[in-house]
This record gives sequence, C-alpha cells and structure tokens, in this order.
Amino acid sequence: VQLQASGGGLVQAGGSLRLSCAASGRTFSSYVMGWFRQAPGKEREFVAAISQSGGRQYYADSVKGRFTISRDNAKNMAVLQVNSLKPEDTAVYYCAASPVLATSTGLYGYWGQGTLVTVSS
Repeated sequence: VQLQASGGGLVQAGGSLRLSCAASGRTFSSYVMGWFRQAPGKEREFVAAISQSGGRQYYADSVKGRFTISRDNAKNMAVLQVNSLKPEDTAVYYCAASPVLATSTGLYGYWGQGTLVTVSS
C-alpha cells in the first residue's frame, strides 16, 4: 500500500488542523493505520492508531483529548484531526500502515512522506 499524507501547515497555539492520509491499493481495510510524528532532533514517536474496522483507537497520552483519528475504508483515507495545538506539537507527521495494532514504529511497514505541522506561540 502506498500512502500520502497532507494537511499540515502553520497554525497558532490553540488552533486546529486536519491531517489526511490517502492510500492506494485495494487492501487498505486490512491494515491498521497509525500516525507518528518527529520533531527536530528527536526520535519518531507514536501519536495515534486505529484498527482495521475503525472500532478501536489508541492515543499517546500527550495527545489524548485533543487529537482524533478516524478512517474511511470506502475512500481509502485516514484522518487525524488535531485540535488545541501546542508549540510542542510542532513536528513532521507521518501516516503509516501495519498488519497489527501497535505503537512501535518497527511494526509499521508502509509510510507516507510526512506533512509538517508548525505551531506558533
């Protein structure tokens, strides 16, 4: 599966963005979709994941209550709605696909190119 992330941008603290991940291929619904982020000088970290059917979602503690992950299998699309943004949310955000529900980057075999989110204070 090929992934393409979009929707990043520059936003003030407290603002919102909608990050999208478009997938190609007919097997999208068989993959867990995850979002990760990598800030300058830091390791890539887990943000959120959603099960194949969309019935289960998992979030990093740092984004719980502010970010919402969803998917539309008919449109081969995963979305990360990011609200109440903070300067520390500044990072390149990546979408990724895995056969299992996981928070580890090593279990995701397919990655999008990333989209930059910059939050100004």
